Amino acid sequence: MTGPLAGVRVLEFAGSAPTAFVGTVLSGLGADVVRVDRAPTDPEGARPPENPLSRGRRSVALDLKSPEGAERALTLAEHADILVEGFRPGVADRLGIGPEAALARNPRLVYGRLSGWGAQGGWAGHAAHDLAVLALTGALDTDPATGAPVPPPTAYLSSFAGGANAHVHGLLAALHERERSGRGQVVDTALADGAALIATLIHQWRAVPGNHTVTDAPHYSFYAAADGLHLAVAAIEPRLYRNLLEQLGLTDDGTLPDRADPAAWPELRALIAARFATRDREHWVKLFDAVDAGVAPVLTAAEAAEHHQLAARGAFVDVGGTLQPAPASRFDRTPAGPPDRAPLPGEHTDEVLTEWAHASG
Repeated sequence: MTGPLAGVRVLEFAGSAPTAFVGTVLSGLGADVVRVDRAPTDPEGARPPENPLSRGRRSVALDLKSPEGAERALTLAEHADILVEGFRPGVADRLGIGPEAALARNPRLVYGRLSGWGAQGGWAGHAAHDLAVLALTGALDTDPATGAPVPPPTAYLSSFAGGANAHVHGLLAALHERERSGRGQVVDTALADGAALIATLIHQWRAVPGNHTVTDAPHYSFYAAADGLHLAVAAIEPRLYRNLLEQLGLTDDGTLPDRADPAAWPELRALIAARFATRDREHWVKLFDAVDAGVAPVLTAAEAAEHHQLAARGAFVDVGGTLQPAPASRFDRTPAGPPDRAPLPGEHTDEVLTEWAHASG
């Protein structure tokens, strides 16, 4: 392998698309990524279409629900630098491959956990799809004329999620490589590069037809409550969809329009919309709060900071009297302190010049 992360071993447990994307990014930086998959049901079957979320790594098949499979996974963890898993909180621990077991085998292991709602809070075990996450965190804009949610500004994708995040990855990888070579290098990142990279999921959809969600699907969309406030519905999995219908009082007895048939979507959407329109948003929020149905209220930034799930995570912090998003990753051994307020231009000139001059001497 070549690249700034050459020599870094990554153990990836196959699961969610975000976890797969982490493996793709690390592999693209030169890491040796080994993914733990379930054994194929048809080992002699045709090779699946090329999936960009699966590229650049090797795969081992293990039954993690068996003691033998878990033990083999821990043996791999002994030789890894980074472990990445995207199971729901508690699953890896129940399988015997959680942080405690893995770090006992390899104290130098960096154990990465990526989940929808985090390890704390009442929604920790709930499914988290993009529509619901954007709705709950206050990331959606609102149409002033209708009050309906609209997609977030495109700057999220090109400038922030794409370019800026890709640049951070590159800088950290180059910093790691410098420890081996003793030399710096230029890290050149374009917003277009990053935006293209985070579109990997779209390319996966094209490679695997039908494996995607669209906002005109009735089970993946927004609905207005009686008070004009909105809720996001991301009931993709059959279990979530069943829970959604049950809470709305809709019985899937064979007479309900088939959600697998796009021609039936307008009728199904109208039925769901009519139910949501019978009560205000607060009623539905309370009803769905303890039910894993992929339903989340569309909140403003101020409302998001007060929601119990985000409050449990400390997702927003007060910086100089202004409520702001907190840093995203949480570190169990070296937690970072709260962010400092923004400085005035030139506020620390003398302090920094003196301090850094002394450090370099």
